[in-house]
Amino acid sequence: MTQQQTADERPGIAAAIIVHEGHVLMVRRRMSEGKLSWQFPAGEVEPGETREDAAVRETKEETGLNVSAVKPLGERVHPATGRLMSYTACEVVYGTAHVADTEELAELAWVTHSGISEHVPYGLFEPVQAYLDETLVR
Repeated sequence: MTQQQTADERPGIAAAIIVHEGHVLMVRRRMSEGKLSWQFPAGEVEPGETREDAAVRETKEETGLNVSAVKPLGERVHPATGRLMSYTACEVVYGTAHVADTEELAELAWVTHSGISEHVPYGLFEPVQAYLDETLVR
């Protein structure tokens, strides 16, 4: 990527917000992006792919978990990375989450509502936080 490229020219990033049995799935990447360490399963949207399909595919590739998209939660240019981010609420279809992509992920965790701030101390995108406030048991 050249320095002249902007966030608009790079592929967008699709993130899956997966709530299951009162917890949300978070992953810790081997390489942090600035202060970002724990985040949601996510990756680049491929040509011809919808944001929702990318979130489902990335979840399978990274965690081995099969999910389906429920609804889009919103999008923004991420303040820390400058990348266009889309967030999709997903539900578990089948499987058990594990570190499937050992090159990208160091670990994963099913996090409770009260544990989100420990994993993401700088806060979440407001629509994602609102969704988690509604769906996670406190």
